[in-house]
Amino acid sequence: MRRLLIWVGVPVALIGLGIGLVLFEPWRAFTSSNLDEPVPAAAPESMAPSATTSSMSTPAAPPQPVVLAEGAFVSQEHDTSGTASVLELGDGSRVLRLEGFSTSDGPDVHVWLSEATAGGDWHSYDDGRFVALGEIKATDGNHNYAIPADADLTGLRSAVIWCDRFNVAFGSAALAL
Repeated sequence: MRRLLIWVGVPVALIGLGIGLVLFEPWRAFTSSNLDEPVPAAAPESMAPSATTSSMSTPAAPPQPVVLAEGAFVSQEHDTSGTASVLELGDGSRVLRLEGFSTSDGPDVHVWLSEATAGGDWHSYDDGRFVALGEIKATDGNHNYAIPADADLTGLRSAVIWCDRFNVAFGSAALAL
């Protein structure tokens, strides 16, 4: 009987270990990635004829992005640092820019704008309204995340690094939009 329990127990333990590895992806605690995207700029205006020459035209310099909101990240479930800025580009599009950013790797990590207060209960960011901007591009560096054109930013108060698998915030930054 004892041998039968061992023969049954070992496969059950291995199955449990396999499920745990799939769910928690523990190797991510030891991985990181870096991405350094430039500050985005809107496409330059159409090339207009120069006042001094009629046959040559020079492209207009793209307008600089306007900072609509900015805040520093605070750590929550994982160490997270850097700044988050909502930028409006010359063409009217908006992006969330993360600069000097650093956080932990994890499974199913996303970038959100949320109406929840930054630094609050790290389970509450999905309780209210939020705008999902996509999966995190890298654990470190400078990243740009396009904000959908139809997104209403009124009342959104934070940028959040959100682990969807475990419903926790790695970190958040206060934004006054």
